Amino acid sequence: MTTTRRVHNFGAGPAILPLPVLEQVQAELLDHAGTGMSVMELSHRSAAFKEIIEQAEADLRALLNLSSEHAVLFLQGGASLQFAMVPANLRPTGASADYVLTGSWSRAAMKEAGKGGSVRTVGSTESSGFDRIPSQGELDFDPKAAYAHFTSNNTIYGTQWPTEPKTPPGVPLVCDASSDVLSRPLDIQPYGVLYAGAQKNLGPAGVAVVVIRKDLLERPPGGLPALMDYRLMAEKQSLYNTPPTFAVYVVGRVLKWLRELGGLAEIGRRNETKAGLLYDAIDASGGFYRGHAQKESRSRMNVTFRLPSEDLEKQFVKEAEAADLAGLKGHRSVGGLRASIYNACPIESVQALVAFMADFKTRRG
Repeated sequence: MTTTRRVHNFGAGPAILPLPVLEQVQAELLDHAGTGMSVMELSHRSAAFKEIIEQAEADLRALLNLSSEHAVLFLQGGASLQFAMVPANLRPTGASADYVLTGSWSRAAMKEAGKGGSVRTVGSTESSGFDRIPSQGELDFDPKAAYAHFTSNNTIYGTQWPTEPKTPPGVPLVCDASSDVLSRPLDIQPYGVLYAGAQKNLGPAGVAVVVIRKDLLERPPGGLPALMDYRLMAEKQSLYNTPPTFAVYVVGRVLKWLRELGGLAEIGRRNETKAGLLYDAIDASGGFYRGHAQKESRSRMNVTFRLPSEDLEKQFVKEAEAADLAGLKGHRSVGGLRASIYNACPIESVQALVAFMADFKTRRG
Protein backbone atom coordinates (compact mmCIF):
# COMPACT_ATOMS: atom_id res chain seq x y z
CA MET A 1 0.00 0.00 0.00
CA THR A 2 1.39 3.40 -1.00
CA THR A 3 1.61 6.02 1.76
CA THR A 4 0.73 9.55 0.67
CA ARG A 5 3.44 12.07 1.52
CA ARG A 6 2.36 15.55 2.55
CA VAL A 7 4.82 18.37 3.20
CA HIS A 8 4.28 21.60 5.13
CA ASN A 9 3.21 23.85 2.25
CA PHE A 10 3.92 27.57 2.67
CA GLY A 11 3.60 28.41 -1.04
CA ALA A 12 2.03 31.74 -1.95
CA GLY A 13 -0.26 30.35 -4.66
CA PRO A 14 -1.49 28.07 -5.98
CA ALA A 15 -1.53 27.24 -2.33
CA ILE A 16 -2.45 24.63 0.22
CA LEU A 17 -6.00 23.28 0.29
CA PRO A 18 -7.75 21.85 3.37
CA LEU A 19 -6.88 18.18 3.71
CA PRO A 20 -10.51 17.18 4.41
CA VAL A 21 -11.51 18.87 1.15
CA LEU A 22 -8.81 17.06 -0.81
CA GLU A 23 -9.91 13.75 0.70
CA GLN A 24 -13.53 14.43 -0.20
CA VAL A 25 -12.58 15.41 -3.74
CA GLN A 26 -10.57 12.22 -4.02
CA ALA A 27 -13.47 10.11 -2.77
CA GLU A 28 -15.91 11.73 -5.21
CA LEU A 29 -13.56 11.97 -8.16
CA LEU A 30 -14.90 9.03 -10.18
CA ASP A 31 -18.55 9.23 -9.17
CA HIS A 32 -20.07 12.52 -8.04
CA ALA A 33 -23.27 12.14 -6.03
CA GLY A 34 -24.27 8.93 -7.74
CA THR A 35 -24.10 10.35 -11.26
CA GLY A 36 -21.55 7.76 -12.37
CA MET A 37 -19.40 10.64 -13.64
CA SER A 38 -16.59 12.78 -12.33
CA VAL A 39 -17.36 16.44 -11.71
CA MET A 40 -14.93 17.09 -14.55
CA GLU A 41 -17.26 15.17 -16.86
CA LEU A 42 -20.55 16.78 -15.80
CA SER A 43 -22.35 19.11 -18.18
CA HIS A 44 -22.45 22.63 -16.82
CA ARG A 45 -26.12 22.63 -17.85
CA SER A 46 -26.91 19.53 -15.81
CA ALA A 47 -29.00 19.46 -12.65
CA ALA A 48 -26.02 18.03 -10.76
CA PHE A 49 -23.75 20.97 -11.61
CA LYS A 50 -26.55 23.49 -11.04
CA GLU A 51 -26.78 22.15 -7.51
CA ILE A 52 -23.00 22.52 -7.09
CA ILE A 53 -22.82 26.15 -8.16
CA GLU A 54 -25.98 27.17 -6.34
CA GLN A 55 -24.78 25.58 -3.10
CA ALA A 56 -21.38 27.28 -3.44
CA GLU A 57 -23.15 30.62 -3.82
CA ALA A 58 -25.41 29.91 -0.85
CA ASP A 59 -22.45 29.04 1.37
CA LEU A 60 -20.56 32.17 0.32
CA ARG A 61 -23.64 34.26 1.03
CA ALA A 62 -23.91 32.72 4.49
CA LEU A 63 -20.24 33.31 5.30
CA LEU A 64 -20.35 36.96 4.21
CA ASN A 65 -23.95 37.56 5.30
CA LEU A 66 -24.79 38.76 1.80
CA SER A 67 -28.23 40.20 1.14
CA SER A 68 -30.24 40.18 -2.07
CA GLU A 69 -28.53 43.50 -2.88
CA HIS A 70 -25.42 41.56 -3.95
CA ALA A 71 -24.76 39.31 -6.92
CA VAL A 72 -22.19 36.50 -6.79
CA LEU A 73 -20.24 35.58 -9.92
CA PHE A 74 -17.86 32.71 -10.65
CA LEU A 75 -15.65 33.89 -13.50
CA GLN A 76 -12.55 32.85 -15.40
CA GLY A 77 -9.33 34.80 -15.90
CA GLY A 78 -8.36 35.08 -12.23
CA ALA A 79 -7.98 38.38 -10.43
CA SER A 80 -5.85 39.67 -13.30
CA LEU A 81 -8.87 39.79 -15.61
CA GLN A 82 -10.73 41.73 -12.93
CA PHE A 83 -8.04 44.40 -13.26
CA ALA A 84 -9.59 45.09 -16.67
CA MET A 85 -13.23 44.18 -15.97
CA VAL A 86 -13.62 46.60 -13.08
CA PRO A 87 -12.82 49.77 -15.06
CA ALA A 88 -14.60 48.48 -18.17
CA ASN A 89 -17.80 48.05 -16.18
CA LEU A 90 -17.63 50.82 -13.60
CA ARG A 91 -15.80 53.77 -15.18
CA PRO A 92 -17.83 55.86 -17.65
CA THR A 93 -16.11 57.55 -20.55
CA GLY A 94 -14.23 60.61 -19.34
CA ALA A 95 -14.32 59.61 -15.68
CA SER A 96 -11.35 58.77 -13.48
CA ALA A 97 -10.73 55.99 -10.96
CA ASP A 98 -8.74 56.13 -7.71
CA TYR A 99 -6.14 53.52 -6.74
CA VAL A 100 -4.22 53.01 -3.50
CA LEU A 101 -0.72 51.73 -4.27
CA THR A 102 0.55 49.26 -1.66
CA GLY A 103 2.49 46.73 -3.72
CA SER A 104 2.98 44.88 -6.97
CA TRP A 105 -0.59 43.68 -7.44
CA SER A 106 -2.20 47.04 -6.77
CA ARG A 107 0.28 48.49 -9.27
CA ALA A 108 -0.71 45.84 -11.82
CA ALA A 109 -4.40 46.63 -11.31
CA MET A 110 -3.77 50.34 -11.75
CA LYS A 111 -1.65 49.80 -14.86
CA GLU A 112 -4.36 47.71 -16.49
CA ALA A 113 -7.04 50.29 -15.66
CA GLY A 114 -4.85 53.02 -17.12
CA LYS A 115 -4.95 51.40 -20.55
CA GLY A 116 -8.56 52.42 -21.06
CA GLY A 117 -8.99 55.65 -19.15
CA SER A 118 -7.85 57.97 -16.39
CA VAL A 119 -6.49 56.71 -13.05
CA ARG A 120 -5.11 58.50 -10.00
CA THR A 121 -2.80 57.33 -7.23
CA VAL A 122 -4.51 58.51 -4.05
CA GLY A 123 -1.98 57.05 -1.63
CA SER A 124 1.26 55.09 -1.80
CA THR A 125 3.82 53.52 0.51
CA GLU A 126 6.36 52.85 -2.22
CA SER A 127 8.87 55.28 -0.70
CA SER A 128 9.32 52.98 2.30
CA GLY A 129 9.48 49.79 0.25
CA PHE A 130 5.78 48.99 0.70
CA ASP A 131 6.42 48.04 4.31
CA ARG A 132 3.17 49.48 5.64
CA ILE A 133 -0.44 50.36 4.90
CA PRO A 134 -1.20 54.08 4.51
CA SER A 135 -3.38 55.75 7.11
CA GLN A 136 -6.77 57.17 6.21
CA GLY A 137 -5.36 60.67 6.52
CA GLU A 138 -2.79 59.96 3.81
CA LEU A 139 -5.46 59.07 1.22
CA ASP A 140 -6.58 61.80 -1.19
CA PHE A 141 -9.78 60.40 -2.67
CA ASP A 142 -11.62 62.21 -5.45
CA PRO A 143 -15.31 62.66 -4.50
CA LYS A 144 -16.14 62.40 -8.21
CA ALA A 145 -14.16 59.21 -8.87
CA ALA A 146 -15.96 56.38 -10.62
CA TYR A 147 -14.67 54.03 -7.90
CA ALA A 148 -11.77 53.59 -5.50
CA HIS A 149 -9.64 50.42 -5.59
CA PHE A 150 -7.39 48.83 -2.98
CA THR A 151 -5.67 45.47 -2.47
CA SER A 152 -6.53 44.18 1.00
CA ASN A 153 -3.47 41.94 1.46
CA ASN A 154 -0.11 42.27 -0.22
CA THR A 155 1.42 38.84 -0.69
CA ILE A 156 4.85 39.96 -1.85
CA TYR A 157 5.51 42.49 0.91
CA GLY A 158 3.55 40.89 3.73
CA THR A 159 1.24 43.78 4.59
CA GLN A 160 -2.51 43.73 5.19
CA TRP A 161 -5.13 46.42 5.70
CA PRO A 162 -6.46 46.23 9.29
CA THR A 163 -9.76 47.57 7.93
CA GLU A 164 -10.91 48.96 4.61
CA PRO A 165 -10.31 52.61 3.67
CA LYS A 166 -13.26 54.99 3.78
CA THR A 167 -14.27 56.55 0.45
CA PRO A 168 -16.26 59.74 -0.13
CA PRO A 169 -20.06 59.32 -0.29
CA GLY A 170 -21.16 57.82 -3.58
CA VAL A 171 -17.72 56.45 -4.54
CA PRO A 172 -17.91 52.62 -4.69
CA LEU A 173 -15.11 50.79 -2.91
CA VAL A 174 -13.51 48.00 -4.98
CA CYS A 175 -11.27 45.41 -3.34
CA ASP A 176 -8.88 42.80 -4.64
CA ALA A 177 -9.09 40.32 -1.76
CA SER A 178 -7.36 37.43 -3.53
CA SER A 179 -4.95 36.56 -0.74
CA ASP A 180 -7.03 37.16 2.39
CA VAL A 181 -10.62 36.57 1.32
CA LEU A 182 -12.69 34.84 4.02
CA SER A 183 -9.73 34.87 6.44
CA ARG A 184 -11.49 36.96 9.10
CA PRO A 185 -14.90 38.52 9.80
CA LEU A 186 -15.86 41.14 7.22
CA ASP A 187 -18.68 43.66 6.94
CA ILE A 188 -19.50 43.67 3.23
CA GLN A 189 -21.60 46.83 3.37
CA PRO A 190 -18.79 49.34 2.55
CA TYR A 191 -17.88 47.41 -0.61
CA GLY A 192 -19.22 47.91 -4.11
CA VAL A 193 -17.13 45.08 -5.56
CA LEU A 194 -15.01 42.47 -3.83
CA TYR A 195 -13.14 40.00 -6.02
CA ALA A 196 -10.64 37.22 -5.45
CA GLY A 197 -8.71 34.72 -7.50
CA ALA A 198 -9.36 31.37 -5.83
CA GLN A 199 -5.87 29.88 -5.81
CA LYS A 200 -4.66 31.36 -2.52
CA ASN A 201 -7.50 31.04 -0.02
CA LEU A 202 -10.57 29.67 -1.80
CA GLY A 203 -9.63 26.71 -3.98
CA PRO A 204 -7.63 25.76 -7.06
CA ALA A 205 -6.53 28.05 -9.85
CA GLY A 206 -8.99 28.65 -12.64
CA VAL A 207 -11.86 30.61 -11.11
CA ALA A 208 -12.34 34.06 -9.60
CA VAL A 209 -15.18 34.93 -7.26
CA VAL A 210 -16.79 38.36 -7.60
CA VAL A 211 -19.27 39.88 -5.17
CA ILE A 212 -20.88 42.99 -6.65
CA ARG A 213 -23.60 45.31 -5.45
CA LYS A 214 -26.50 44.93 -7.87
CA ASP A 215 -26.99 48.65 -8.46
CA LEU A 216 -23.51 48.67 -10.03
CA LEU A 217 -24.73 46.15 -12.62
CA GLU A 218 -26.56 49.07 -14.25
CA ARG A 219 -23.26 50.79 -15.05
CA PRO A 220 -21.72 48.59 -17.77
CA PRO A 221 -21.79 50.38 -21.14
CA GLY A 222 -23.04 48.71 -24.27
CA GLY A 223 -20.60 46.93 -26.53
CA LEU A 224 -18.49 45.16 -23.92
CA PRO A 225 -17.20 41.71 -24.85
CA ALA A 226 -19.68 39.20 -23.43
CA LEU A 227 -17.26 37.58 -21.01
CA MET A 228 -16.29 40.98 -19.58
CA ASP A 229 -19.83 42.19 -18.95
CA TYR A 230 -20.80 41.90 -15.28
CA ARG A 231 -24.46 42.47 -16.07
CA LEU A 232 -24.60 39.67 -18.63
CA MET A 233 -22.68 37.24 -16.44
CA ALA A 234 -25.06 37.98 -13.55
CA GLU A 235 -28.12 37.51 -15.76
CA LYS A 236 -26.78 34.14 -16.87
CA GLN A 237 -25.82 33.15 -13.28
CA SER A 238 -22.18 32.69 -14.33
CA LEU A 239 -23.28 30.18 -17.00
CA TYR A 240 -23.08 32.28 -20.15
CA ASN A 241 -20.38 29.89 -21.34
CA THR A 242 -18.78 26.78 -19.82
CA PRO A 243 -17.40 27.83 -16.43
CA PRO A 244 -14.37 26.19 -14.80
CA THR A 245 -16.60 23.49 -13.37
CA PHE A 246 -14.05 21.53 -11.36
CA ALA A 247 -12.61 24.67 -9.77
CA VAL A 248 -16.10 25.88 -8.83
CA TYR A 249 -16.82 22.49 -7.28
CA VAL A 250 -13.67 22.59 -5.13
CA VAL A 251 -14.37 26.19 -4.07
CA GLY A 252 -17.78 24.98 -2.97
CA ARG A 253 -16.19 22.26 -0.86
CA VAL A 254 -13.83 24.80 0.73
CA LEU A 255 -16.74 27.11 1.54
CA LYS A 256 -18.59 24.23 3.18
CA TRP A 257 -15.44 23.36 5.16
CA LEU A 258 -15.24 26.95 6.43
CA ARG A 259 -18.84 26.92 7.54
CA GLU A 260 -18.39 23.62 9.34
CA LEU A 261 -15.36 25.02 11.19
CA GLY A 262 -17.51 27.80 12.58
CA GLY A 263 -17.33 30.49 9.92
CA LEU A 264 -15.20 33.61 9.68
CA ALA A 265 -14.97 34.26 13.41
CA GLU A 266 -13.36 30.87 14.01
CA ILE A 267 -11.03 30.96 11.02
CA GLY A 268 -10.03 34.49 12.00
CA ARG A 269 -9.14 33.27 15.49
CA ARG A 270 -7.06 30.43 14.04
CA ASN A 271 -5.25 32.73 11.62
CA GLU A 272 -4.43 35.19 14.39
CA THR A 273 -2.97 32.38 16.49
CA LYS A 274 -0.82 31.07 13.62
CA ALA A 275 0.48 34.50 12.68
CA GLY A 276 1.19 35.30 16.33
CA LEU A 277 3.39 32.23 16.69
CA LEU A 278 5.43 33.13 13.65
CA TYR A 279 5.82 36.83 14.38
CA ASP A 280 6.77 36.06 17.97
CA ALA A 281 9.56 33.82 16.67
CA ILE A 282 10.81 36.63 14.44
CA ASP A 283 10.62 39.29 17.16
CA ALA A 284 12.35 37.08 19.75
CA SER A 285 15.28 36.22 17.48
CA GLY A 286 17.41 39.21 18.49
CA GLY A 287 17.50 40.51 14.93
CA PHE A 288 18.57 37.25 13.28
CA TYR A 289 15.15 37.21 11.60
CA ARG A 290 13.88 40.62 10.50
CA GLY A 291 10.30 41.16 9.40
CA HIS A 292 9.73 43.38 6.37
CA ALA A 293 6.35 44.81 7.32
CA GLN A 294 5.91 47.36 10.07
CA LYS A 295 4.14 45.79 13.04
CA GLU A 296 0.85 47.64 12.67
CA SER A 297 0.61 46.55 9.02
CA ARG A 298 1.64 42.91 9.32
CA SER A 299 -0.25 40.36 7.26
CA ARG A 300 -1.78 37.29 8.86
CA MET A 301 -1.58 35.53 5.52
CA ASN A 302 1.95 36.19 4.23
CA VAL A 303 4.81 36.58 6.70
CA THR A 304 7.86 38.10 5.02
CA PHE A 305 11.28 38.23 6.67
CA ARG A 306 15.00 38.44 6.02
CA LEU A 307 18.15 36.88 7.49
CA PRO A 308 21.53 38.57 8.00
CA SER A 309 22.73 37.63 4.50
CA GLU A 310 21.46 36.27 1.20
CA ASP A 311 23.73 33.27 1.56
CA LEU A 312 22.04 32.40 4.84
CA GLU A 313 18.64 32.83 3.21
CA LYS A 314 19.56 30.39 0.46
CA GLN A 315 20.80 27.92 3.05
CA PHE A 316 17.60 28.37 5.06
CA VAL A 317 15.44 27.52 2.03
CA LYS A 318 17.61 24.52 1.15
CA GLU A 319 17.56 23.06 4.65
CA ALA A 320 13.88 23.83 5.08
CA GLU A 321 12.98 21.92 1.94
CA ALA A 322 14.99 18.95 3.20
CA ALA A 323 12.87 19.14 6.36
CA ASP A 324 9.62 19.10 4.31
CA LEU A 325 9.02 22.82 4.78
CA ALA A 326 8.18 23.90 1.22
CA GLY A 327 7.55 27.22 -0.53
CA LEU A 328 9.49 29.55 1.77
CA LYS A 329 11.53 31.43 -0.81
CA GLY A 330 10.51 35.08 -1.09
CA HIS A 331 9.13 36.58 -4.28
CA ARG A 332 11.78 37.04 -6.95
CA SER A 333 11.24 40.82 -6.98
CA VAL A 334 12.18 41.33 -3.33
CA GLY A 335 14.05 38.22 -2.19
CA GLY A 336 14.16 37.08 1.40
CA LEU A 337 11.77 34.54 2.91
CA ARG A 338 8.00 34.29 2.89
CA ALA A 339 5.70 31.93 4.74
CA SER A 340 2.15 31.96 3.39
CA ILE A 341 -0.14 30.69 6.13
CA TYR A 342 -3.55 30.83 4.49
CA ASN A 343 -6.76 29.42 5.96
CA ALA A 344 -5.90 25.84 5.02
CA CYS A 345 -2.42 25.93 6.58
CA PRO A 346 -2.68 23.93 9.82
CA ILE A 347 -1.17 25.22 13.04
CA GLU A 348 1.05 22.13 13.10
CA SER A 349 2.84 23.44 10.01
CA VAL A 350 3.49 26.79 11.66
CA GLN A 351 4.76 25.04 14.79
CA ALA A 352 7.12 22.96 12.65
CA LEU A 353 8.43 26.10 10.93
CA VAL A 354 8.96 27.92 14.24
CA ALA A 355 10.89 24.94 15.60
CA PHE A 356 13.04 24.84 12.46
CA MET A 357 13.73 28.57 12.71
CA ALA A 358 14.92 28.20 16.28
CA ASP A 359 17.19 25.30 15.35
CA PHE A 360 18.57 27.10 12.30
CA LYS A 361 19.38 30.19 14.38
CA THR A 362 21.18 28.01 16.95
CA ARG A 363 23.29 26.38 14.27
CA ARG A 364 23.85 29.35 11.94
CA GLY A 365 23.42 32.41 14.10
